[in-house]
Amino acid sequence: MITVVGETIVDLVRPDGGTPVARPGGSPANVAVGLGRLGTPVRLVTAFGRDPYGALLAAHLAASSVTVVPGSVHDGPTSVARARVDESGVALYDFDITWDPDGTLPMADCTCLHTGSIAATLEPGASVVRSLVERAREWKRGWGRTTVSYDPNCRPSLMGDPESARTRIESLVALTDIVKVSHEDLEWLHPTRDFADVAADWLDRGPAMVVVTLGAKGSYGLCRAGAVSVPAIPVTRVDTVGAGDAYTAGMLDALHRRGILGAEDPAARLRPDLPAQVLAEASLTSALTCARPGADPPTATDVAAYRP
Repeated sequence: MITVVGETIVDLVRPDGGTPVARPGGSPANVAVGLGRLGTPVRLVTAFGRDPYGALLAAHLAASSVTVVPGSVHDGPTSVARARVDESGVALYDFDITWDPDGTLPMADCTCLHTGSIAATLEPGASVVRSLVERAREWKRGWGRTTVSYDPNCRPSLMGDPESARTRIESLVALTDIVKVSHEDLEWLHPTRDFADVAADWLDRGPAMVVVTLGAKGSYGLCRAGAVSVPAIPVTRVDTVGAGDAYTAGMLDALHRRGILGAEDPAARLRPDLPAQVLAEASLTSALTCARPGADPPTATDVAAYRP
């Protein structure tokens, strides 16, 4: 069972010059939906209200086979992100969000704990997230059964200055096994450094694998077995909403099916040929998401039906 911890929000997406449309969103929730649609057992620790937007989110999660952990629904309003899609299909966000989740979570059947984005940096919930990550690490040391996955997915409008965000983010990197980060995030966190240099630095802090997504240039992965670069899969792009989250879901699904998640030593299981396979499958999941509007990741059937 993969457990995802993080925000579930409603994206009010305004196409360039168009009328806003309410769509389910939130980076960690998108990852959970992507995993559920790919057929990987997944549950979500999150927070949303008992209001019409919350009902929209609950129905969306249930339809994608995501189990919402009890305590995730509260009496306050559901958080909202106002997204504007520009002429190139790139989404720009403005947030109205409160993040204060219930930190109760059994670890016994948790082979992987994934978190990231706003959930890992916005208080008071960020402290709850870190506590859950530390608990997962303790469980891992005892039984070798919980892999920790992290995607910083930086939101500068909520995370303050890059220096303080970098300190918090890199302290979490040191506690994780799998890190996926976009080149845009690294340009904000480390504007004067090459992405491969930062990936190597982060790998030295403890993870088994660090993956950097490069947009149209593909993705780059680094582990003990070496570095790999995988090209992007060309599609007719509608927008990029949820593309990075779909990539993360595809990556975790690929690792899950290969028995890497929950392994005693994930780094030792990543033989030289595996990272390229994992990144290629993640790239396909992301590309299929870009080919349709909003954070609408593909199902396992969609992936199987893909023909270049």
